[in-house]
Amino acid sequence: MEGKKVLVAVAWPYANGDLHVGHLAGAYLPADIFARYHRLAGNDVLMVSGSDSHGTPITVSAEREDVTPREIFERYHARFLETQQAIGISYDLFTHTDTLNHRRVAQDVFLRLLDKGLLYTERQRQFYSETLDRFLPDRYVEGVCPYCGYGEARGDQCDNCGRLLDALELGNPRCKIDGSTPVIRETEHFFLDLGKLESEVLAYLEAGKEHWRPNVLRFSTNYVKGGLRGRPITRDIDWGIPVPLEGYDHKCLYVWFEAVIGYLSASIEWSHLKAAPDAWKAWWYAPEALTYYFIGKDNIPFHTIIWPAELIGVERLYEDAGTFNLPYDVPANEFMNIQGAQASKSRRWAVWIPDLLSRYDPDAVRFYLASVMPETRDTDFSWEDFVERNNNELVGVWGNLANRVLSFTAKRFGEVPQPVNLDDVDRGLLDRAAAAFDRVGEYLATAQFRAALAEAFDLARETNRYLEIKAPWHEIKTNREAAGTSLYVALQSINALKVLLAPFLPFTSEKLHHLLGFEEPLFGEQFITEVTEDARPHDVLRYDGSPATGKWAFETLAAGRPLAQPEPLFVKLDPTVAAEEASRLGA
Repeated sequence: MEGKKVLVAVAWPYANGDLHVGHLAGAYLPADIFARYHRLAGNDVLMVSGSDSHGTPITVSAEREDVTPREIFERYHARFLETQQAIGISYDLFTHTDTLNHRRVAQDVFLRLLDKGLLYTERQRQFYSETLDRFLPDRYVEGVCPYCGYGEARGDQCDNCGRLLDALELGNPRCKIDGSTPVIRETEHFFLDLGKLESEVLAYLEAGKEHWRPNVLRFSTNYVKGGLRGRPITRDIDWGIPVPLEGYDHKCLYVWFEAVIGYLSASIEWSHLKAAPDAWKAWWYAPEALTYYFIGKDNIPFHTIIWPAELIGVERLYEDAGTFNLPYDVPANEFMNIQGAQASKSRRWAVWIPDLLSRYDPDAVRFYLASVMPETRDTDFSWEDFVERNNNELVGVWGNLANRVLSFTAKRFGEVPQPVNLDDVDRGLLDRAAAAFDRVGEYLATAQFRAALAEAFDLARETNRYLEIKAPWHEIKTNREAAGTSLYVALQSINALKVLLAPFLPFTSEKLHHLLGFEEPLFGEQFITEVTEDARPHDVLRYDGSPATGKWAFETLAAGRPLAQPEPLFVKLDPTVAAEEASRLGA
């Protein structure tokens, strides 16, 4: 039976700096855990994202370094490919917004909205720098948020309260480049008439959203009920997608309008890479397809209000297709602070993923971030907690369980032992392992990742308690058959845990899968990096593994299966690591 179509759309990182733990915990890791679960469950996953190549974050960085925006984008796009492959984020396609394909699709959306009367032009008052002799895009302006009083609000959004802003609303505005006070001048721009789409967006938000996180739904609904106004979708800038009309030189599509279109354009690009140009339509048009958007809370309005408004507005972008599926769920995460303080690029107060992976294994990083993931409230990355959880939980509960059972069994039996006379304790653990697939699967399917991880580790703890009762290392001295039975039962639970933890710990689960004698991999060939002419000609990264159909189920390890001599799955960390790492912050 063919599985469900599941679109996993992941926030597009600005290509102006390395990824840090906040990015990973906020969007990329939850998306990957979710996608891997659905692949194991036999569903047909399409997971897409890419580098956000345009907009002022890139141009601000370029001006600061006195290089071109393209140099900044190319540098960090390459870094994103390396970093996400190293940490195991299994995109079907990770591309970027500087492709010819994305330009075409974004301009198609613009022209379709224009044709339907949902765009209008307006003379706009905008900040202008007399010292730089040019208009200042929103992110070139900082000031005081009119809603919460935060002193470093950006011209498009306040990072403190999450409100979308007009730069002119800021108190005490200043130019981000030279600190000068800008003046106000007029310029003409296109606006998306969100007011015309307000009732349809509100109807979308109020229809069957019980599965949404309450904070996401409450914020989005209240925002729309507060009234939607037209928002400019073009800006005075040369780096971006050009406005596809004559007379609008030196104006590009606003990145907030253009980047969300990347989910659609990346799906289309993936189809062409697979030599199946219409394949993307199964995820975007079929009513039964489920579409999930994994983002941080600062991006909520763009994905729950503006992107649905764009999709409702274009309705039928291409004549041979149906209406677009609107987001089924937007499981936005909160923020992850660092050692009790808000992450900050400017203060270098961050834990950067490339640096982190130079000293720690990817599954150790994935485990810790999943265990403190900010699903419903802000959480904290603590080096002391990282070391403690690694040693006491990842190594102490799970790693030691797998290693000592496999090592002892391989040494004394060389294969999965033949069980005899299962008792109630044996059957109890086997039943518990089989039932865990439903419980953990339900949590994963509803984006409750911390609960899913905790449920799986409860089974690991239960298996450790079972071994304390049975003690096969002592039992073997007097009753080899009984010891073999206990090891057989423990191996069944370990084999189940291998799959239950695979979405979280793909590298070590794959290793354990082979140690248990399986030849076919859990996830298949992970990544293909290729250069495409359409990408001009930067690399794109795509996952090309098997869908792992039907592996999300309790599978009995047959008695007599040969076992390899295992190696430890994880490394115990010296407690002094915490202080050493904390001292690097802000350096």
